[in-house]
Amino acid sequence: MMTSEPDAIEASIAHMAARSLGATGVRIEWLPGELGLRRFARVRLEGGTHRSAVARVEAPEDPAGRPDGVPPEPPLEPIRALYEAAGLPVPARFGADPAAGVELLEDVGDAALRDVVAGAPEPERRAFYEEACDLVPRIQAIAPADVEAFRRRLDAPLFAYKAELFAEHALAARGRPAAPAERETVRAAFAAVAAEAAAAPARLAHRDLQSANLHVLFGRAPGERLAMIDLQGALLAPPEYDLVCLLRDSYVELPESEVADQLARIRPQLPDAPDPEVFARRFDLLTLTRKGKDLARFLYATRARGDQRYLRYVPGTLRVLRAAAERSAEREPAFAPLAELIAGIPETPCAG
Repeated sequence: MMTSEPDAIEASIAHMAARSLGATGVRIEWLPGELGLRRFARVRLEGGTHRSAVARVEAPEDPAGRPDGVPPEPPLEPIRALYEAAGLPVPARFGADPAAGVELLEDVGDAALRDVVAGAPEPERRAFYEEACDLVPRIQAIAPADVEAFRRRLDAPLFAYKAELFAEHALAARGRPAAPAERETVRAAFAAVAAEAAAAPARLAHRDLQSANLHVLFGRAPGERLAMIDLQGALLAPPEYDLVCLLRDSYVELPESEVADQLARIRPQLPDAPDPEVFARRFDLLTLTRKGKDLARFLYATRARGDQRYLRYVPGTLRVLRAAAERSAEREPAFAPLAELIAGIPETPCAG
């Protein structure tokens, strides 16, 4: 059973650092949290072979964060080891204390891609995003293995869960709760996307391959500058899913021409090399559900937790969501009612 006592956790971290890395001195600095409940600490080390490491500390899971009947996310191992064996850039693992829910990992720094590309010249930004997109076919090329990620799938219950989040929290940004008919509109549209996803090839996906989960390693050569974190959510998904997370990222709003160029470059490199029209349609449909869920989570964090850090990402998320809804409705009129609902959500959410 995981302990929640800070002193016991810090003692576990110090013991692992001494045992695994030969550290004679340890200083622990807790890092700011994100939307999830998991905590991280930077471990400053004296002696041994490393100057720092990062402790990843599990927290008791909130079952409301997943659909009823769907198991919680699996542990970090062995998916981290599988990525590492495939040559993908992930933090090394130095040690673990399962009883305390603590893992000691390589420190890949604080420079998330979202911060590095903010205000960067276009050529530099494009080069970083090329490196990031190049990770996707490498992930998808990993052969099935006996790890939980290959038994998990982006499936109908997950899409239904996203629909409920969107109906409950995103539509409330208009200043009133969603009406029953509006909720049914959302459910029907997300169910249609779920059916598209079920018919698509199923490939391994990081699941949250966005700029906050890619850290830049300075001093490395181009092509070796990124490290992936937050790995435990991996599952099987359509080939477009990680590209949606990366190129429709709420934290970095990329120009449409840049998104189009990256997609045109990477699509033929994917193991399934999807047909261009099918690829574009699924990319927009998955954007609807992914950005709908992200918008809902930002607004929930604001209203339920009083955490206003994510309000600044609402306008960009909503712009991407509207554009994907409009394109989807043009292709398939069945998505027009959802597009109309999305068009009514203000970029500055109403209080309530």
